[in-house]
Amino acid sequence: MAVVLDHPFTTTKPIDESYATILDLDRVVPCVEGGSVLEHTSPEAVKAQIKVKMGAMSMTFTGTVEVIEQDPDSHRAVLTVKSREAGGQGHANASIIFELTDGGGTIHTNAQITGKAASMGEGVMVGVLDALITDFTQKLTAL
Repeated sequence: MAVVLDHPFTTTKPIDESYATILDLDRVVPCVEGGSVLEHTSPEAVKAQIKVKMGAMSMTFTGTVEVIEQDPDSHRAVLTVKSREAGGQGHANASIIFELTDGGGTIHTNAQITGKAASMGEGVMVGVLDALITDFTQKLTAL
C-alpha cells in the first residue's frame, strides 16, 4: 500500500539551524513517536527502531534511516527509511523530503507499507501516519 502525505510546519528557528537539525539523525529519529536510534552505520545512516500503535495492535519495525540527498543552498534534504516488521513479513519503507523556508517548511512523505500494517486498511494507515508526522513536526520545531 502506498501512502503520500504533505505536512507544512512553522518554526521560529533560523533556517540554517533547522536544516542542521534535520540532518542530525540522533536528534530527528527520536522525534518520531516510538522511534530510537540503535547504532550508527555510516556518517549519514543509522539503524533505528520504531514501535507503532495501530488501534489495539502494536508493531515494531527495525531498519535503516539514511540521508541520501543534501542541498544546503536550497535547504532541502531527502531521507529514506527501509524497515521490516519484527516477527512478521511486512515492511515500511519511505522517502521523506524536507524543503525548508524561512519560518518553516514542508515534509513530503511517500511510504510503502506491506504486511499486517497494510491489512488494517488505507484509512487506518493514513490516519496513523498523519498522526505520527504531525506529532513529529511539533517535536522537530521544539528542538
